[in-house]
Amino acid sequence: MTGWEHFHTPLTIEDALQTLMTSPDSAVIAGGTDLLLDLDQGRHSRVKSLIDISRIEALHEFTISEDFVVVGSAIPLSRLLNNPLAQKHAPALVEACKLIGGPQVRNVATLGGNVAHALPAGDGTIALLAHDAEVHLVSQDSERWLALADLFTGPGEVSFDRQRTLISALRFKRREALEGSAFRRVMRPQGVAIAIMNMGVWLRCDQQGKIVDARISIGPGGPTPFFASGGSSALIGHIPDKIVLDQVALAILEEAQFRTSRHRSTKAYREHLVSSLLEETVTVAHKRASHYEMV
Repeated sequence: MTGWEHFHTPLTIEDALQTLMTSPDSAVIAGGTDLLLDLDQGRHSRVKSLIDISRIEALHEFTISEDFVVVGSAIPLSRLLNNPLAQKHAPALVEACKLIGGPQVRNVATLGGNVAHALPAGDGTIALLAHDAEVHLVSQDSERWLALADLFTGPGEVSFDRQRTLISALRFKRREALEGSAFRRVMRPQGVAIAIMNMGVWLRCDQQGKIVDARISIGPGGPTPFFASGGSSALIGHIPDKIVLDQVALAILEEAQFRTSRHRSTKAYREHLVSSLLEETVTVAHKRASHYEMV
């Protein structure tokens, strides 16, 4: 027996919202790589209806505006990986998407689904947080852009009503000169899907390589995807050497809420990983920022 009674395939956002409103106990699905497993393994309550948004063309758009890169929420990750504009403007996001599942999973999994699942260590989510991304929320009577950091209220929990609202797109600032990003992850060699720890870093440098703006995100650094504000601030004004990175790591340890996970890692091990993961991720992002010029 499946975990649902009805399966809907709307072709427009309007139809999807209408179906969502008129289908109590429903859930939105795109790739289904998280939701279907949760239903099958009892981590999600049984639903009456699944609403598949993967056929809505408007949710597959990838556009560059004057200031932003806009990514449709239902674009499969494999398409993002092979998109030259994604590779140019969001190296961290591309690196994160490469680590989500295997090729078959990435052919159907979506960035919108990764965000909507609201896991504290979601790879795509952590990369987007480093890029200071926003999400576009649409309902029958409104639409708005919301900072990604304001979307999450707890593990698997979001601030919008899932029975009335869809994530239609995500956006982040287009890359400018002397900006760069990177994403790195530590995971168990057995291949457990969720990271022991992952990290996204975005930097802007001056002509001498000094960092003038920075964003560091870490998963899982708390009950929601975690932006390390203190660690990010500690990078600004410096060229990242070992002394600086040690100070940044201490700032992160003071603000992050690492915990022991029964199947993945201890709190102590995650704290131990901060310095090495930070050094690797910042070094790559800084190199990319220092050598990137607009053409």
